[in-house]
Amino acid sequence: MACHSIALASRKGGCGKSTLALNLAAGLARSEDVVLVDGDPQGTLCHWVDWASAHGLPEVMAAGGDPLEALCRASREHRRVVVDCPPSLDMAITGRILERVDVVLIPILPSPLDLWAGADTVAAVRHARKRNPGLRAWLLLNQMEPGSALSRAMVRALSSLEIPTLGCGVRRRAAYRTAAVEGMSVYQLGARGREAAREMDRISEEALQA
Repeated sequence: MACHSIALASRKGGCGKSTLALNLAAGLARSEDVVLVDGDPQGTLCHWVDWASAHGLPEVMAAGGDPLEALCRASREHRRVVVDCPPSLDMAITGRILERVDVVLIPILPSPLDLWAGADTVAAVRHARKRNPGLRAWLLLNQMEPGSALSRAMVRALSSLEIPTLGCGVRRRAAYRTAAVEGMSVYQLGARGREAAREMDRISEEALQA
């Protein structure tokens, strides 16, 4: 069984990796066999899905201290794997994960600090491509405020990095916070999460296209 894997990676904490990983997986799970690999030692996704046991979120596989082994096991057992990579202190492990996945998304918040951290993660992608030349990578601008000068400036600044930026960024929306508090994905929020769910669908379509 062929497996297609996507990783969410960033050297900077607080950029929205876990939120994006869960909601992207929830969208894909509507039509595919999907599992989440929780590479964060804090177990963010495991706690989220435990809280949401009645809401039909995708299965989460705890890394148990070994995200690489969890990724390999998930890839054998499922058609699609979404990996929430470990935080910045574990960039060596993240680099090895990037050597084994098909696609990586690098979330970046609209701030100069995130831009600099994104450049470091781009370097990790460059190194991973020595062993995984087919790795497709995208920058993903998260928590955008389209009317703000900072968000517009970030779009221009990201063009200086060697990895393309997805055309469909993620806006700052209350729906993402609400879904986490209520133990759901944005797809379970009904009308409250409709626009956020459309964003997740657009990201999947653009990032995962052949």
